[in-house]
Amino acid sequence: MKSFKPWGAGISGLVALSLAAGCSGSNTAGQSPSAGQPDAKAPLSIKIFAGLYNEVPDMNNAYWTEWQKRTNTKLDIEWVPDGDLKTKADLLFASADLPEVVASPDSTWPTLRSAIKNGAFWDLTPFLGDLSEYPNLKKNMAPDWQKYLSVDGKIYAVPRSRSRIDNGIKIRRDWLDKLGIPVPKTLDEYAAALKKMIDSDPDGNGKKDTLGLIGHGVIINDGDDAFAAGFGALDPTYNSEGGMIDKRLTPQYTEMVNWFRGLYSDGILSKEFAVMKKTQAEELYKTGRAASYARSVWWDKEYEDSINKMQPNSKILNLSLKGPKGDAIVLSTGVSGGYYISKKVPEAKVKQLLKYFDFTASDEITDFAYYGIEGVHYKNVGGQKVLTEQGIKEVNTTSKGAGVLAYAKWGKVESASGDKAYNDAKKKEVEAYDTIGKVDPFRYVYSPTFNSIWPKYESEFKSMVTKAIVGQISMDEYKAYVEKLGNLPEMKKAFAENAEAYKEFNKK
Repeated sequence: MKSFKPWGAGISGLVALSLAAGCSGSNTAGQSPSAGQPDAKAPLSIKIFAGLYNEVPDMNNAYWTEWQKRTNTKLDIEWVPDGDLKTKADLLFASADLPEVVASPDSTWPTLRSAIKNGAFWDLTPFLGDLSEYPNLKKNMAPDWQKYLSVDGKIYAVPRSRSRIDNGIKIRRDWLDKLGIPVPKTLDEYAAALKKMIDSDPDGNGKKDTLGLIGHGVIINDGDDAFAAGFGALDPTYNSEGGMIDKRLTPQYTEMVNWFRGLYSDGILSKEFAVMKKTQAEELYKTGRAASYARSVWWDKEYEDSINKMQPNSKILNLSLKGPKGDAIVLSTGVSGGYYISKKVPEAKVKQLLKYFDFTASDEITDFAYYGIEGVHYKNVGGQKVLTEQGIKEVNTTSKGAGVLAYAKWGKVESASGDKAYNDAKKKEVEAYDTIGKVDPFRYVYSPTFNSIWPKYESEFKSMVTKAIVGQISMDEYKAYVEKLGNLPEMKKAFAENAEAYKEFNKK
């Protein structure tokens, strides 16, 4: 854990991360963020350090010019590639030069929690009050958003809204049809389907070079929790002392590792799974090299359009798979981290920023964030807003990184470049997720002890997972390692804190 220096007095900027939910919610108008300034006509200047998910945008383009006009702001944004964001954010949290506002995609990052404990951010509870001054934050957000962004009962951020339905385990439906494979309903059927695909030549290039399941990170990163749900690893699991075991150290997670071991030995799991970067995995899928990938549902249209350049009539399907202990579907909380305001910011400007964030949570700004300007960024086609060529270029994931936005069920499902028929079909494809999927409790359960000690074991743990999957160690050796970690006195203390945090969060 890095130590924190005393906080300075100047105002630095704002860190914002993309990703938020769609455009439904209350039709309550937000108040201009410039309200309360000595000169109400003067734009509110905000320096933003934001996540980059597409090409670096031109801040003078039609989209960003209109955003700043509608919100009466002047934005100075430094874009940070998504792959570097966690590292850069950790350095930022440990810095004495903290920006005005930090948007973190995860409210449980240890460095963020340490910064909060060290007085780096404003306690927003007194400012927000009963939310009567912030109608959009009151009516347009996911339930219990304050809980997700609280520490010791105090609210330290406003939310980055994100729909609960998000991640999907994708498979090439056109390849299933081509090879006469029924749509898999279980994890075992899924593995068998992928095996048949990689042993065939579904792309018709005359080579046996099709990849099965690809990903990035410890196993496959974005999809780990979906598979974990199928094995029951997202169900609260307790040790003999009543402590809530971290999901990675549960017997169910070990069972999942063993399942991936089987996929690897059968050539289904990409050989480069442990070292592949997100950009590499995405490129492989977009170029039709792989059968399965786990990412947000709303990427499907973009992926299909890219694949179609080489493999016409491609179709992506998000699966509903039964695992041995549940459905392999993970839900987001509806609150993907939040915007934290630095204690360096004067109180008067805190109020201005909160007004700005409330306005960005309005239906008006949320709809604009997803579709831009009519006639410029989108056209109405059959009752559906469809992005134009300019819209596809300017209105994307990155363009949603400067505001809260309103919560919407289909925010991470609908494609702005898809027509109504496409999006209606996609919603029907995943509509059951909201009721059968599970939320990872460790998206909100926080143990100070675990987060202080886990960095000592994390690299070794990831290495052991990889070794178990590729067969460098036996599963008995892996199980013994996990058992040893779980029996450490400090780990048992962390599990006890997990149990208390889970109980506290879920109390009525």
